[in-house]
Amino acid sequence: MFDRYTFTAAERFLRYVQIDTQSDPQSGSYPSTAKQKDLSNLLAQELKQIGLADAHADEWGYVYATIPSNTNKKVPVICFCSHVDTAPDCSGTGVKPIVHKNYQGQDIVLPDDKMQVLRFEEYPYLKKQIGNDLITASGTTLLGSDDKAGVAEIMDLVNFLQTHPEVKHGEIKILFTPDEEVGRGTAKVNLQKLGADFGYTLDGGEAGSLEDETFSADGVTLVIHGVIAHPGYAKGKMVNALKIAGQVLAELPKDRLSPESTEGRRGFIHPVRVEGLAEKCTIEFIVRDFETPGLKKKEDFLKTLVEETIRFHTGSSFEFHVMEQYRNMKEVLDLHPDIVENAKIAITRAGLELKMESIRGGTDGSRLSFMGLPCPNLFTGMQAIHSKLEHISVQDMNKAVETLVRLVQVWEEKGVAQ
Repeated sequence: MFDRYTFTAAERFLRYVQIDTQSDPQSGSYPSTAKQKDLSNLLAQELKQIGLADAHADEWGYVYATIPSNTNKKVPVICFCSHVDTAPDCSGTGVKPIVHKNYQGQDIVLPDDKMQVLRFEEYPYLKKQIGNDLITASGTTLLGSDDKAGVAEIMDLVNFLQTHPEVKHGEIKILFTPDEEVGRGTAKVNLQKLGADFGYTLDGGEAGSLEDETFSADGVTLVIHGVIAHPGYAKGKMVNALKIAGQVLAELPKDRLSPESTEGRRGFIHPVRVEGLAEKCTIEFIVRDFETPGLKKKEDFLKTLVEETIRFHTGSSFEFHVMEQYRNMKEVLDLHPDIVENAKIAITRAGLELKMESIRGGTDGSRLSFMGLPCPNLFTGMQAIHSKLEHISVQDMNKAVETLVRLVQVWEEKGVAQ
């Protein structure tokens, strides 16, 4: 079925990454950066050109489209979703993708910053890329495979199904979202308009990986109020909120409960932003745990630490605000086992070794699952994301497309004859 097909995912990807779609966590607009719409509008236009008549980008930067069913069976409506934005962690302006053909295990020095070296010994997955064609950026930006790889692979799925009508499938919905990297990827999504029963995000890593579990996540905002006075006459009067904030940060555990000291299923408390003056200082934290009750335990620990610090500073006070961010999608997916089971079958049929993983983070699928669209996460092939050493292979991208085709076939095979 794929022997004579010319995959288009890599070609699309090389074009898409050159469009700057970096999101901005400090922006109050939606999407957080208007330039995300540049890619959204292009994708809607290309989907129409491929033949999806209802394809369109809305005012918020979401792209919706439908591949009509071509089977007589009753099949659940499946959605494939990826996000168009790239992370604020590393520049996405002026991305220059480079294809390194027939990779043979050598270290790759990126030409625009020779300090950026993709070293074979530091990235074990490169062992599986021998003979493949690797794509990197040039050394001064991220590449943008998170998640333009997913976008390109979904677009190639559409192209394949439109040119291979003999492949039977139910109705398929396409969804591209903005602002996933800043936690707002589902803020304006219209699930009623989307009209899907189940979904899959394409936002994962190694070929063959399938993720049905994420962290549960909260945000904590700590506001510390000090006592201000003229610094020339402050003795016995001033209580500096900045110094209290520094003390709180210094008291956080260094060998546990932090991203830099945990792995696997261990969660953490992570300060991500500090802003303030001597009179008032704000610290923003993210709190993560695979078990939702574990969030409260970590938040109680943090609050107690703050209370113990504050009590030594007479006149100071604090506010402690907890905001729910997302929850472990496994809580929903376990109620719909066919979604994950069908993906396992598709990965195996694509000739890949299945690798079940838990995401030490979240995806749009986390929120979509709790909004009524159960949604595990499939691989794209992307590696070293959010960094200048980000890379992906053409062959892994093609395997992702093949997996999607196999997946829609599995759903159709299990459909009910009418």
